[in-house]
Amino acid sequence: MPTITVRFFAAAREAFGARETRLSAGSVDDLVDTLAEAADEQAATVLSRSSFLVNSVAATDRSAALAEGDTVDVLPPFAGG
Repeated sequence: MPTITVRFFAAAREAFGARETRLSAGSVDDLVDTLAEAADEQAATVLSRSSFLVNSVAATDRSAALAEGDTVDVLPPFAGG
């Protein structure tokens, strides 16, 4: 499986306690499963509500294959005013 960079933003950064990490995942679905396995309840909730970008493009097909060196951004819902 390819090694990818995962970047966490806003509440995801807080929930996972990191700005980024590297791990192996074949797809965004695999990535979510891997992250969820090690996540506490708060992080799992944030993850379930997040959207994902692969190399700055919205991941509309979360089963699409990831490639070595890809970057996946975890974007929780943002509130604003």
